[in-house]
Amino acid sequence: MLIQPGMSQPSTHANALQAADHAVKGDDLLPESLHRFLACATPEAWLQWALENPETLLIDHAQCEKKAASTAMSLLYRYVDQPLLLSKMSQLAREELLHFEQVVGLMEARGVAYQHLTASRYAEGLRRHLRSNDPERLIDVLIIGALIEARSCERFACLIPYLDEELAKFYRTLVKSEGRHFEDYLLLARQQTSDSIDERIAFFVAREAELITSPDTAFRFHSGVPA
Repeated sequence: MLIQPGMSQPSTHANALQAADHAVKGDDLLPESLHRFLACATPEAWLQWALENPETLLIDHAQCEKKAASTAMSLLYRYVDQPLLLSKMSQLAREELLHFEQVVGLMEARGVAYQHLTASRYAEGLRRHLRSNDPERLIDVLIIGALIEARSCERFACLIPYLDEELAKFYRTLVKSEGRHFEDYLLLARQQTSDSIDERIAFFVAREAELITSPDTAFRFHSGVPA
């Protein structure tokens, strides 16, 4: 079960995971297309790390929601000649900002102070491979957006069985509402060209798996495994 703020935390990553005493599940929410899209599942070591850092999990989750909204807004401003992109990103930005508000509300109710956290290497580790010019750059940005959304949903789902019931139910609603975002991003990426982008998708999927499975020194929502 997720450790509540103020409770003592385990001192080692070797503790066995123990599901919380509620019936809220998460893995049944993920579409098969999402499982096929990601190259690997979240390592158990990260899951244990998350349960040992409940406050950081919530704070970084809030930051991720805010960043997702910001990314959608930047695309809205930059690509005003694409009606489908404008529609999808407008809806996404609204949903992500609502989720941000909900996470901040949960933090306040649990006595978790919102503070600045340094970003994980995850997003930058993907963005460092961006090509310079459009439409190739936009295709890469959209593929990365798909990966971030897919991994977020997968992590919500794998956390749910171990969280307290209130947070588990909230994360379940997030999986439901955000599960389509990665497909929207992929749809928009494929719309940018008549050529196949499967090879480029495979490239970023492989880079994402490397980031998820390699060591990190600081826990974040999208960090790798503890070093």
